[in-house]
Amino acid sequence: MAKIVLGLGTSHGPMLSTPPEQWDLRVPFDVANHHPFRDGVYSFDELVALRKDENLQREIGVDVWRTRHAQCRAAIERSAEIFAAARPDVAVIVGNDQMECFSDTLIPAFGVMYGETIVNSEYDATKMANLPVGVAVSVPGHIPPGGATYAAQPALARHIVARAMDEPFDVAALKRMPGDETPHAYGFVFRQIMRDRPVPTVPVFVNTFYPPNQPKVERCVAFGRFLRRAIESWDSDARVAILCSGGLTHFVVDEALDQAFFTAMRERRIEDMARFGEHTFQAGTSELKNWIPVAAAMADLDVDPEIVDYVPCYRSLAGTGNAMGFVAWRAD
Repeated sequence: MAKIVLGLGTSHGPMLSTPPEQWDLRVPFDVANHHPFRDGVYSFDELVALRKDENLQREIGVDVWRTRHAQCRAAIERSAEIFAAARPDVAVIVGNDQMECFSDTLIPAFGVMYGETIVNSEYDATKMANLPVGVAVSVPGHIPPGGATYAAQPALARHIVARAMDEPFDVAALKRMPGDETPHAYGFVFRQIMRDRPVPTVPVFVNTFYPPNQPKVERCVAFGRFLRRAIESWDSDARVAILCSGGLTHFVVDEALDQAFFTAMRERRIEDMARFGEHTFQAGTSELKNWIPVAAAMADLDVDPEIVDYVPCYRSLAGTGNAMGFVAWRAD
């Protein structure tokens, strides 16, 4: 039977692939939108007022941003080394789509891609021009020049889908990525954790972002435990790594919530995150639901998490930005 030898969690936000001198490019997005934060939804100016006593000024500026960016890059390199040292034959990546391959015509709550290849197409000029403000500069972080085609692992993917039909998970089965566009949740891992030399991979989708069919925390915990059982029941001697891509809190950084999340992982009680309520897991912070299945699977294996690093990256006095997290569970 297959063996899970590694769990790995990584953030994938655009700030990781943007020069720190340009981190403020996304601030117009922050100003133009309302943002979920704790028990409410706030405008940019309301967040500035709400967080005025946090002394966030010390987090804003190019010198601080350079330090934070260097911390993140070091954590990514360390994560890549951990992945390589585990020598996995196969990877399962739990990630989400942000209207890159799906659309509001069809968004599955859970999905598994079972095709032979994963196509990561390069954006054309029109696509680049229409990206949200401040995002274009980060695209090379998840799409190599000219694009790429990677090997998938259809045998494991089909096995996961078949096992899901025996359990209470009706997953969507995808023969290919719609539009041959690989969401950045996966492309980031291929480029920066697998260093453009990916092992055969099964992409697993969780709809973290978009109502009305966002799986709840408890459902994501159960799904992670199911994934562990499905992988370990695969008739193969493969060494399998399971990865989660996304988070941590954003577009508004909430260090208290992130630390609660780390505590839940350390105590192997990831289901405790449900106490924060579904209103907490919206916008970018919803990507914690990519981590929850992996944390649940590794807790089932009695493997403790290793915090590679945690780097809160602020870009405004409103506390907008992205808290970056990097975690490894070494099971071998």
